[in-house]
Amino acid sequence: MRHPFLEGLSKHRGSPPTILVIFGASGDLTARKLVPALFNLSLDNLLPAEFRLVGYGRKEIPDEAFRKSAREAIEEFSRRPLDEDVWSAIEGNLVYQAGAYDDPEAFKALAERIKSLQRKAGREMQLVFYISTPPGVFEGIVANLGACGLANHRVGGKLAAKVIVEKPFGRDLESARGLNRVIARNFKESQVYRIDHYLGKETVQNLLVARFANAIFEPIWNREFVDCVQITVAEEVGVGSRGGYYDESGALRDMIQNHTMQLLSLIAMEPPVSLDPESIRDEKVKVLKAVQPLDLDEEGDTVRARYEEGLTGGKRVPGYLQEAGIPADSSTETYAALRLHINNWRWQGVPFYLRSGKRMARRVSEIAIIFKRPPGILFSREKQFETAQNTLVIQVQPDEGMTLLANSKIPGLETRTQPVKMHFRYATTFGSNTPEAYERLILDAMVGDSTLFIRGDETEASWRLVTPLLEKWKACGSRGMAGYAAGSWGPLEAERLLWQRGHSWRRPGI
Repeated sequence: MRHPFLEGLSKHRGSPPTILVIFGASGDLTARKLVPALFNLSLDNLLPAEFRLVGYGRKEIPDEAFRKSAREAIEEFSRRPLDEDVWSAIEGNLVYQAGAYDDPEAFKALAERIKSLQRKAGREMQLVFYISTPPGVFEGIVANLGACGLANHRVGGKLAAKVIVEKPFGRDLESARGLNRVIARNFKESQVYRIDHYLGKETVQNLLVARFANAIFEPIWNREFVDCVQITVAEEVGVGSRGGYYDESGALRDMIQNHTMQLLSLIAMEPPVSLDPESIRDEKVKVLKAVQPLDLDEEGDTVRARYEEGLTGGKRVPGYLQEAGIPADSSTETYAALRLHINNWRWQGVPFYLRSGKRMARRVSEIAIIFKRPPGILFSREKQFETAQNTLVIQVQPDEGMTLLANSKIPGLETRTQPVKMHFRYATTFGSNTPEAYERLILDAMVGDSTLFIRGDETEASWRLVTPLLEKWKACGSRGMAGYAAGSWGPLEAERLLWQRGHSWRRPGI
C-alpha cells in the first residue's frame, strides 16, 4: 500500500539515474542513517530505476561483505522492516571500493570503477558524492575529486556531479572559509550540498508553512507582539563513548553554531519572494548577518557550563570530568546559552534565547514564541485570574507537533481563568511512521533541490558570530565555567541570563 506521506507527491521529484558514492561507508552514520534511508526511499519507489551505491573507505571489504553489512544495518536501524523483494532488487547494485582519502591513485581507481558501472548500465549517470567522514579528511576528498575529474562530471547539465558535505563544517570562521575555498576550487556552489540533518525534520520543514500559509501568525510575528523567543535543544544522554571527539568540540560547536542557528534563521527570516531555494536561503543569510555581536563580558550575553554528578532516569551518573576519555584539565563546555539580538525592523528589541546541553532533564528540541501580555485592565493579578503569556511552541523532537497556550474561563458560576493548551501532534494526525530526515535530504540532493541545505556564506555568517566567543573561552580555560547537576535544566547562571531582561526559561514539554 502506498504510504500516505507520498500522496500527491509531485512528479518532478523523480531523480535521474544516479551513482551515489559514500565516503566513510564503514562508519556509524552510514549504518545507522544513510543505508536505512536509501532502503526506505527504494521501498517508496523514490530511488531512480538506475541506481548504484558505491561504498568507499580505507578498509578492504569485498562487495558481498559490504552488502551483508548493509542488510544488517537495515534490519537493525530502518524505521520499517526489511522487505525481501525490495532488498533483492537493490542488493546487486551495492559495491565497495577501498582506498585512502589522500591518495590520488585511489581516486583514479574510483573513477574507473564508476566508468565501469556506467558502461554496464549502458548510459551516463548523475554522480553524487556523500562525504561522511571525520572532518580532518574533507579537504583531501574534495581536492582528489577535482584532480581526477569526477567533480567536473557533466557540469552544466542535468547529470552534473554533486557533493554532500556532513557537519561539522569547520571549527571556526577561518577553517570554514578555508574549506569553502577548497570546495570552490573544485565544485561550483550549485553542486554543493552542506547538510544539517535538523533541516530534514518534518517540524523544521513545517516552519515555513506554519508562518506563511496561515494568516493568523505572520501579522503578529514581530517586535510589536513578541516578548521573546526561546530555542532549546536538550539531550538526556552524556558523552558516552564519544568523549574524545566531544572534548574537541563542546556544546557551542556541536549544537549551537549549526542546529540552533538554523532554527533561529527559519523563525526570524523575512518572507521569501518565492519557494525557490535561493530565495529562502537569501533570507536566512540576511537574518544571520543582522545578529548583533555578542557581549562577551562576565554579565553579558553568554553562559557556559558542564554537568556534574547527578540523577538521570533514577540512576546516579558521573560528572563530565569523570567520563571515559575526558582529560582531568578539560575546559570543554557541555552546556551553552546565548542571548541574541537581531538588528532589523521586525525584531529590534526582542531577545532570542538559545540553549543546548547534555545530561539535561529530558531529550527535547523546541522553539517557543512567547507573546507579550495583554494590558492588565480586565484580568488583574487577583487569585481567580490565573493567566499566562500566550505561547506558540513548535516541538522538533520527540513527539513532533505544535502547541498553543491560551487563557480560558473555567466553567462555573463565577469568572475564573486558567491557561489551557491546544495541541497538534504529527503522530496522531498523520500517523507515526514519518520519513526520517536523511530520506528527505538524500532525495533532495539527488533531485537537485538545495532548499534544506546550507550555503557557503550562511556557514561563514554563523561562524562569524560564535568564533569570538570560542576564542575567549579557550583563553579563559576553565575560569568562569559554571556547573549543573546531571538531570537538571542547566545552571543558575543561565536563569540569570533571562532574569536580566525580565524573562525566565519555560519548562520544555509542558
